[in-house]
This record gives sequence, structure tokens and C-alpha cells, in this order.
Amino acid sequence: MLDHVRDELRLLYHGHTPGAVRFRVAVLAVGLLIIAFFIITPVLRETTSFLWINYAVAALLAADVAARLLASTNISRQLQQRYTWVDIFILLTLLLPGWLGNLGFLRILRLWTLSRSGLLWRPLRRFGITEEAAQSLANLLTFLFILTGFVYTFFFRSNAGMAGYIDALYFTVATVTTTGFGDIVLPGPLGKLTSIVAMIIGITLFVRLAQALFRPSKVFYPCPDCGLQRHEPDAVHCKACGRLLAIPDEGE
Repeated sequence: MLDHVRDELRLLYHGHTPGAVRFRVAVLAVGLLIIAFFIITPVLRETTSFLWINYAVAALLAADVAARLLASTNISRQLQQRYTWVDIFILLTLLLPGWLGNLGFLRILRLWTLSRSGLLWRPLRRFGITEEAAQSLANLLTFLFILTGFVYTFFFRSNAGMAGYIDALYFTVATVTTTGFGDIVLPGPLGKLTSIVAMIIGITLFVRLAQALFRPSKVFYPCPDCGLQRHEPDAVHCKACGRLLAIPDEGE
């Protein structure tokens, strides 16, 4: 029975049938809705329905983590992946909101785990967006909302609600882009250190995104001899060592 369930899940998560594609699109849509909930959690936290939504999201995330583990051909290897442990941590913050509530801003890391699972960037291929570009964009957005959540939690919590969250987001974007209007600043040494980290990491992520968008598109295929990973899509030989390559097509 379990083997049958695992076979069905592998087909749904990794197959190419129309049903499998529709399933992954549905999983992606639910995943993006969950991320939207994580983003607006500071605004919803004081509402009466927050805990009900919180535990419903926990159930959905737990089901996805369990299904991906069962769909894996090597569960122990899947458990060693960083994105699996990040998802488990996010699940813990949902199950223990009273104890881990102040770490709720880290839940947006779910966007990063989605980008690593392939669910996020594979549908974007039809628009000419490469895996590297999609992951770079996901990294930038993840950092922006993590920093926004951190700033809101530790600096703007007294000004709770939508206004405080917008102030935190405004400060984050102005700092990361190095615009620096100066109308909203963080007080104290911790505020200055937060601004420094935001500017350094933000510039780095913007540069990575620009590189991924504008440099020639390449595919990731490790050369068996020299280990070079990035090659032209139509490459026949490795440009570093000359090894004959057999790069699979995207549909394979």
C-alpha cells in the first residue's frame, strides 16, 4: 500500500502527464497563497481568526513536506537537504506560535524553499526566465520580506497594524536600494547595524539578479572530467577540457 502511494506521489511531483502538471500548478498556487499569508501575518496576528488560519496553513505545509519525502527515491538524502529542514522549522513556528511567534518573520523562507524545489521556476521557462534568474529573484524577495519582518518585529511593533508594516517595508526598500531618504531611521546601535547589513546584502542580491537576467543563458550540467557546471545550451564539448557532453533537453 505504501509503495503504491509513493509511486503515485512520484508521478504527481515528477511526472510529465497533464494531470501531474495540473497538480504541480495547484501546489504552486497554494504555496504562493501561503507565502502571501506569511507576508501579511503581522497585520492579521491580532484578529480572532488568525490561529485558525495559522493551523490550517500548518496542516497544508505538513502535508506537502510529508508528500515530498514519500515521493523521493531516497528519503534520507531528502532529509539532508537544507530546504527540507527550513520547511520543518517553518512548520514548528506555525505549530508553536506562542513560543516561536517572534521568529515568524522567517516563515517567508518558504519562498526560498519553493525556488529550490523547482515548482517556482519550471513554469517560468515558457516566459524565457531561467532557473538562475528565478532563484535570484526569489532570494532577493525573500531577503526583502525577512528584513521587513525583522524590522517590524523589533522596531515598529508598538505601531502595530498595517501602518507599522508599511513603514517597515518602506524602510527596507529604501535601505536595500541605498536610496536613503532618511525620513525613517532605526534607533540605536542595533538599528545602524541592521541598516548596514541590509545595504551590503541587498546590493549583492541586486547584482546577482542583474547578472542572471542579462548574461548569456547557460544550463547546469557538471562535466564528468573537470566538473565545469555551466555550459551553452547547445554545447557538444566541454569548453574547459574538451570532454564530449550529453546535455539532456529540457523536456527530458
